[in-house]
Amino acid sequence: MGKKTGPNPTDRAKKGTKKSLLTDGHGAPVAIVVAGANIRDHQLMRSTVQAMPVPPPPLAEGQRRHLCVDLGYDCVQVRTLAQEFGFTLHLPPPKHHAQKKRKRSARKKPRRWVVERTHSWLTRFRRLLVRWEKREDTYLAMLHFALGIITWFHSLLSK
Repeated sequence: MGKKTGPNPTDRAKKGTKKSLLTDGHGAPVAIVVAGANIRDHQLMRSTVQAMPVPPPPLAEGQRRHLCVDLGYDCVQVRTLAQEFGFTLHLPPPKHHAQKKRKRSARKKPRRWVVERTHSWLTRFRRLLVRWEKREDTYLAMLHFALGIITWFHSLLSK
């Protein structure tokens, strides 16, 4: 199928692609990295954060950058990477702690759904739903084009 593909662990080892996406707090895409489907999520985190085309603006006094991830990112490498880039890491509690129901305020809810929504918007593009491109650069160009359209629509909706 081409570069940046690998055996999908959930689909009879067919070749597949994994997209690692970084968004801002409102769901606007900031960076994307493509790899084989057999690569673990946390292994793509450094390259995803480094793929930001423009560095984030400096923070004002007392502000923090937040990084909301799912349980697939719960490892030492991710914690050190978040600290290195100045992120406050938000991980869901492990499964054995999930039985204890804790009340959360609306302000402290995990924001992972924002990234999942942007992934859902990406699958609305039929060209990207199934990867037909054999070349990695063509596929990545189509992803960037789709993310540009998503960002444009997102900016129109937020007005």
